[in-house]
Amino acid sequence: MDLLVVGGGPAGLATAWHAARAGLDVTVWEQRAGIVDKACGEGLMPGAVAALAALGVHPPGHDLRGIRYVAGPRRVDADFRAGPGRGVRRTTLHALLREAVLAAGVRVDQRTARHVGQDQDGVVVDGTRAAHLVAADGLHSPIRRALGLNRPRRSPLRHGLRRHYALAPWSDHVEVHWAREAEAYVTPVAEDLVGIAVLTTARRSFDDHLAAFPELRERLAGAGLAGPVRGAGPLRQIASARTAGRVLLVGDAAGYVDALTGEGIALALAQAPAAVRAITSGDLAAYEREWRRLTRRYRWLTHALLGATRKPPARAALLPVAQRLPWLFSATVAMLARPADERAKSGRPTG
Repeated sequence: MDLLVVGGGPAGLATAWHAARAGLDVTVWEQRAGIVDKACGEGLMPGAVAALAALGVHPPGHDLRGIRYVAGPRRVDADFRAGPGRGVRRTTLHALLREAVLAAGVRVDQRTARHVGQDQDGVVVDGTRAAHLVAADGLHSPIRRALGLNRPRRSPLRHGLRRHYALAPWSDHVEVHWAREAEAYVTPVAEDLVGIAVLTTARRSFDDHLAAFPELRERLAGAGLAGPVRGAGPLRQIASARTAGRVLLVGDAAGYVDALTGEGIALALAQAPAAVRAITSGDLAAYEREWRRLTRRYRWLTHALLGATRKPPARAALLPVAQRLPWLFSATVAMLARPADERAKSGRPTG
């Protein structure tokens, strides 16, 4: 086998698809059966929509025109300049990616990776040998830990909670509602379904957090609940490197700052072909360099926003500043919306 991919989420499936297209013999191991749901904002930036289209994946959902920041009576909008994004249920996205991978001839097995060893010729995972291993096993990657690539976190721990409500979307923007200690991300994902994701350092129930957003709570009053609350975190994960021998880390397993800018899927879709190019070229060190280029703007912008909004006075000032400088807010949203690989090639300091 040329490549074993551990992790059957979007990052792992996209990697397997690109590997199959490159002529590699590839298998995916995913420990969970069937289509997997997880806490996710479910808003795809235009760059992610384009990257999925390149895979032949066109998920149904709700078109997104841009991003709106809301704090009490204050609000500021910025529209995407290069076409719409899309709100898509995580389960819908997973199902379509899985279908595309199976159609490409990739084998997907329900298996858990427990023991990883390697030598100069390949990697052995629980007795199965492959020339290379891609670990796409998520935010808390067991393979990243086993390889000694975890680094300690120093920043406050942020977590995410998500719930769906059965009601028609009231906006074609992703709304980001700001409160003293949390943000609430409102994403329309279907004509009769809205997802609400809360990001915060405070450990409280979803309903307790929702109480900090009275306008949002009023809009949701009387709406039916469509599924349970799902959580994720801590969001901040640091890897000391993206490669170790013949193992490459892709997606959240490779390191993650925060979901603040909503780019997790777009970044994973850009890292997948970069990892495959490194494997086929025989230059795994190239993947570390390309990963840094692909994620530089995300890491810079997310660190800056988290630092600037960590204290309540700064959080309160965010919307007034965005209203006074709408060009800056629009430019930031436009930067987020561009495909990650296009940003990396632009040569700009932030991307």
